[in-house]
Amino acid sequence: MRLPILPPRPLLGPLKPVSSAKTTHERLPSGQLAMTIEHDVIRGVTPAMLRWWFENLGDEMVHEGVTYPRYLLWHPVDHIHWALARRAPGGGSGQGAYFRIVEAFGADPNHYVDSVERVGKLDDTGITLVREILGVEVFRLEHHFGRTTVGATYRSRMVVGAPPGPFGWLFNRLVRPRVFSDAMGIAWLTHNVEEVGLFEHLLPHLYSSRAPSP
Repeated sequence: MRLPILPPRPLLGPLKPVSSAKTTHERLPSGQLAMTIEHDVIRGVTPAMLRWWFENLGDEMVHEGVTYPRYLLWHPVDHIHWALARRAPGGGSGQGAYFRIVEAFGADPNHYVDSVERVGKLDDTGITLVREILGVEVFRLEHHFGRTTVGATYRSRMVVGAPPGPFGWLFNRLVRPRVFSDAMGIAWLTHNVEEVGLFEHLLPHLYSSRAPSP
C-alpha cells in the first residue's frame, strides 16, 4: 500500500534514540506479543500535563504562525490521522471515549495501523487504550505516569493478541501476525520513544498557554 501524502511538518525537537529507554520485546507462550518501555524522564512535564494532552488531543496548535493538528506535530513523520470516534460518556476524549489512530511506524507502509480503541482509563496516573473483538480483548496499551523533581516518568506496556483459549489460539496464530507482526512491535518501540520524547519540546509551552478552565 501507499501511505497518504501529507504536507511537510516541522520537527519541534530532536528525536530521542531507542537507547535512551529500557525496552523489552517478547512473544508470550499464548502467541501474544508484549512490549514494554521505561522512558527517559520527560523534563519540564508533569502527569497533569500528560492527562491534559490526551484529553485535548484532537485540538490544533500554532507553530511559527502556522496551525497544525496537535496529533500531526506529536510525531511529524509517523502520524497520519487521529479522530474522536466516539465521545466519552461525559463528553470529550476522556475515559470511555474511542480514539481512531492512523499511523505508520518509521513511515513504513508495512507498519501501517488504522485502529479504533477505547480509552479504558485516563487520569493523572496514566492512560489505557483497549480494543476488543466479539467481547474478547485483542489489544491493550498502558501508559503509566509518575513525577520526579525535574519532570515526569512514563512507562508503557503494549500487549497485542487475545488471551489463552480456543479463540486466542486461532487469533494469535492466524490473525495477529498479519495485522501486527513481531517486526511491527520492534518498530513501535522506536516510534513510541520518539513521540514521548517530543513531549519535552511541545507540551510545557502548550500547557502554559492553554485557555483557562470555565
